[in-house]
Amino acid sequence: MEEKIGGMVLHRRRGVEFLTFPALEVPFARHAFSTRAGGVSRGPFASMNLAFGRGDPDENVRENYRRFCAAAGLEASSLVSAAQDHHAFVRRVGPADRGAGIFEPQRMKSVDGLVTDSPGVTLVIHTADCVPVFLIDPERRAVGLAHAGWRGTAARIGAAAVAAMAREFGTRPGALLAGIGPSIGPCCFEVDRPVRDVFAGLTDLDPKGFIRDDGGGKYHIDLWEANRRILMRAGVPESSIAVAGICTRCHADRLFSHRASGGRRGGLAAFLGIGEGAQA
Repeated sequence: MEEKIGGMVLHRRRGVEFLTFPALEVPFARHAFSTRAGGVSRGPFASMNLAFGRGDPDENVRENYRRFCAAAGLEASSLVSAAQDHHAFVRRVGPADRGAGIFEPQRMKSVDGLVTDSPGVTLVIHTADCVPVFLIDPERRAVGLAHAGWRGTAARIGAAAVAAMAREFGTRPGALLAGIGPSIGPCCFEVDRPVRDVFAGLTDLDPKGFIRDDGGGKYHIDLWEANRRILMRAGVPESSIAVAGICTRCHADRLFSHRASGGRRGGLAAFLGIGEGAQA
């Protein structure tokens, strides 16, 4: 069963709900974004919690990964994740990293972006209001995934991921397909003056296009538009960037949101990988 939501499609399989971008459907790669539905976790983690270290038993989280992968057509053993730290460091991973951070011990610290051109490897990043940025290179058959919180967005992690793919795989930015996934939207991301000033410093991006002054020292930031402009500045064509337009806080019944829950919540995950049979 499928349902269009914003710029994505909601799929329901085996009791699990997940989202995909029609614009990112290519033969060699698979991608998905989780929702709260279809897992075994309870309470504030109900039910598809994909974040470790939040108070949900680890075995519940691992079982959720197994169920999610079975529904989304992903190989659970192919997953690779890193310990995110709201920075802009991007790392290349390969077959030796399979399982890291999920079914194997975490081996990568302070990494907020992952890239690969290896078949049988699926990149995973964790969010709960932050922006997942998907990158697919149909020419080089390479993929990248970035975790863009407000700090990572301001540090231009999307551009860092594009640069990493160019460096590692010879990616042409103009060939990339990109997706800006569900996150806290411009409707709900209220900030104070210090955060506003960080974004106002991105002068080459015309920050008036993603900063709204509400008066009284309060502002709203449009992380979707900021990341879209960052990708365009890095050379990704505007026509090749899909924006989900789905706010996690507005849809806290279906998606985990840090702000909506006051921090007592599970976690979402974005997945992007290359099929085992894909040829370079």
